[in-house]
This record gives sequence, C-alpha cells and structure tokens, in this order.
Amino acid sequence: MAAVETDSKAPFSLDSYHVSEELGFILPEPLKDLPPYYKPWMDIALRVPELVQSHELRSHINQMPMLSSKFLQKHRELRLAHLALSAMTMGYVWQEGENDTVETLPCNLAVPFWEVSQRLGLPPIFTHADGVLANWRKRDPEGPFDMENLELLVSLPGGDSVRGFFMVTLLVELAAVPALRSIPTVVNGVGCGDTEAVARALENISQSMEDMTDALKLMQVHVEPAVFYGIMRIYLSGWKDNPSMPKGLVYEGVQTEAMEYSGGSAAQSSLLHCFDELLGVKHEEKSGAFLTRMRNYMPPAHKQLIQDISLQPSLRSFVQQQADERLSQAFQLCVTRLLTLRSYHINVVSRFITVPAARARQLRDQSRDLEEEMISRAPTALEERGTGGSGIMTFLKTVRDQTKDAFLPETS
Repeated sequence: MAAVETDSKAPFSLDSYHVSEELGFILPEPLKDLPPYYKPWMDIALRVPELVQSHELRSHINQMPMLSSKFLQKHRELRLAHLALSAMTMGYVWQEGENDTVETLPCNLAVPFWEVSQRLGLPPIFTHADGVLANWRKRDPEGPFDMENLELLVSLPGGDSVRGFFMVTLLVELAAVPALRSIPTVVNGVGCGDTEAVARALENISQSMEDMTDALKLMQVHVEPAVFYGIMRIYLSGWKDNPSMPKGLVYEGVQTEAMEYSGGSAAQSSLLHCFDELLGVKHEEKSGAFLTRMRNYMPPAHKQLIQDISLQPSLRSFVQQQADERLSQAFQLCVTRLLTLRSYHINVVSRFITVPAARARQLRDQSRDLEEEMISRAPTALEERGTGGSGIMTFLKTVRDQTKDAFLPETS
C-alpha cells in the first residue's frame, strides 16, 4: 500500500472485483460443458492427453470446424471455452516436444481462442486462471473441498500428477480466502485509525498464510517430480523467453506477425500480489518487471484489485505511527509468514525443477530405468527455467529476499 490519500469516503470492499466470499479468486461452480454447438471443441479438449500420446491431436484440430464464439453468452461459458481452447493450444504446439514445434496456430483454433480471450481480458494461452481457478468440480457436490473429492474438467499430459498439481494449487487458493476477506478490514481500519481491527485482521491474514504453506506441502504427496519435469512442464510453457520458439507463435486469421506469451506461472496468482501491496513489499528492476507483466495474465477484475490495494494509505506507515505492540507483532508475523511461504515455494521448485534438471544432465549418456528415462528426455531448452519463462531460482530468491525489506526497522 502506498502513502497516498484516496478521495473516496466509501469503505473499501471486494464486491466489485469478482472475489467470492467462500472461494476467493476461484471461479464458483465452473460449467462442465458448453452448449451443443461447441461439441467439436469439447470432444477434442477432453481427450488432449490421449491424442497427444497417439500423436493425433494436431490432425484432429486441423480437421475441426470453424465455430463462431458469438453463442457464448455467460461468463462461465467463456471461462470453460478459454480453458478448452487453451488446453488444445498447448497440446497442439508441444505435441512433438521442443524439437518439432509449430510456427502457426490454425485459424479454426486461433480465431475463436482470440475472440474469447478478448472478451475475458485474458491472453490467448493457458493461464493460472484456466488450469487452476476454472478447472475443477466436486465428485460429490455436497462433499468437502479436498483432494479426494476434487477432479479436473480438462487435463494435460502427465496423468495423476497433473490433477495433483492443479488441485493442490487450488487448495492453496482456497486457504487464502480468509486473508482476502480480511483485506478490506485492514484498509478501512487504517483509514479510520482502528488499531484493534487492523491487528485482528492481520492475525487472520498470517494464519491464512500458514494454511497456504501447509496446503502447498501436499504437492510432495500428489505430484511425481519426474513426471512434472519430464512430461508436464513443457505443456505449461509459453512462447516468450523460450529458446524452443524464438519467434513466438502466429495466430492464423488474427494477425500475420507472430505473438509472444508466457506460460503458466505461480506469479499469475493474484494472492501474493495482493499481500505484497498490502504489506508494502517492493520488488525492484527485473523481478518487479516480471511480476508486473504477470498481472496481464489475470482476470481484469483481480488485476484491478491489486492496483487498488496499492493506492490505499500505507499500512506499514500506519503500524509504525501507532507504536502499538499487538499491531506491530501482527504486521511482523504477516511478513514472516509470507517469507516462510516463499521459502517453501523455493523448496518445491528445487524438488520439481532444479534437482531433476541436474539429474537429466547427468543421465543423458547413461542407461536408465523408466523414471530416469522420463527425466533425461525432458526439454533441455527449459532447464532451470520456470514455465513462465523466468530464470527460476534466481528470481524466486530475489523476490523472497525483497520481502524481508518489509519488516519494521527494529526487527532484523
């Protein structure tokens, strides 16, 4: 939050930002199917993993009819269409791996994908908003929101690890909901000088951050590192900052010049952006530029929320001015928990990218078992890089270390 006075006297609220009271940034009750006219899309989208494995996805998409997007009326219809078209796009581009990519996305896929993207304000590529926020259903509608009762609507190659990866990330989003609900209390409490309300809300936020870290630990249970690194990762990768596709991708029928878009990334989740703006965490230069660019991959209302939090009077300055022990401790604990979350994320990335990348280099010239074979055949162009295109470890450690600067001065 910046030290800027706002003109509005109305209390800050989440009502206009497409944030659900129960689910936060998660899309409530995503549709499972589109109107019958779009059956040719869904028939292929639901079979992406098997059609990639049989090397038939490109030919199926090339024969797909050109459908108009104009019959998609509701927001949930557009979100499911974007999910389906984006999964088809990732499969089409990466079906043959990094050495036989395509330069052009055919117009029967590219044009409707572009139109749907324009209407949603999302880029024409698979994003966190697709794979995580709008890609879930409960097996038992009355049952709990947990790993056993959740399944994907649309999948990518990688089997159970794909479901594990997206569902665990969904549970991290769910764990953040109490923190999101507490943000207006913090903003309004700062505005009217209510120290106790702000302290209480910050305590809720820090608890929520701890729950997010605990949810993230499920990644180790539900995702195989060899499968993530050797199979899944390329299908989450984009055509920006990717040596396998240095020219980007031409969206046929949209424009003749190639376009570049980053692949899916945890940085496309709005959660940590909100926390950074609330707590006054500043990211400089390269890391800050990447994080800012990732906001263009979020639903516009969520991006606007981050921007509007940044325009509120500074929470950190308020805490320093009040000199209230409970308030100061609550603020410090939020920064500590945010640091812990980012540090644990670094551990996850090490387990799923850095360690397998080192093994891949070591194994390429040796005889291998199945798991080692998977790792050794992984894309070499993306070694040590995140699916969003960042030099992953340097980036994450820089972002974590910049978080420490938000601590109040008296704490080292």
